Amino acid sequence: MTNEPLQFEVKDIKGNSRNLSEYKGSTVLIVNVASKCGLTPQYKGLQELYAKYQSRGFVILGFPSNDFLKQEPGTEEEIIQFCELNYNVTFPMFSKIKVRNGEGQSELYKYLTSPETNPGFDGNIEWNFQKFLVDKNGKTVKRFSPKALPEEIEKEIIPFL
Repeated sequence: MTNEPLQFEVKDIKGNSRNLSEYKGSTVLIVNVASKCGLTPQYKGLQELYAKYQSRGFVILGFPSNDFLKQEPGTEEEIIQFCELNYNVTFPMFSKIKVRNGEGQSELYKYLTSPETNPGFDGNIEWNFQKFLVDKNGKTVKRFSPKALPEEIEKEIIPFL
């Protein structure tokens, strides 16, 4: 399944199994997130993007990760409370996973970072808030730096809605 990251089954933040294929037909932004990072305020912009374009088939999938300087130390319950309390996050959040290359890396992120499966968008995850844009056909079409703010990438997302 070349270049189709929505083929994986994952656990949502409440521990329920979810197949990412349920998002096929939507424009999807996959983001590895953390609550104690200098980039954490991006949650605000991500939520604003989601609220603005959700009715047009846009969804953000948040994957908490503790891979970078242990900046996501909380439990799933603590993570979701933090997100709801501080940023009113309503986009789908998933269980904490390993996104960095190496032992224990989640299947989704192995796929996203591999040149064999995601050519042109592959490479190590640089930091928290790395973003992958997946079109309605389930193909990766863009990769954004962790420092790319949601309001800066909005114009690049709109053509795929």
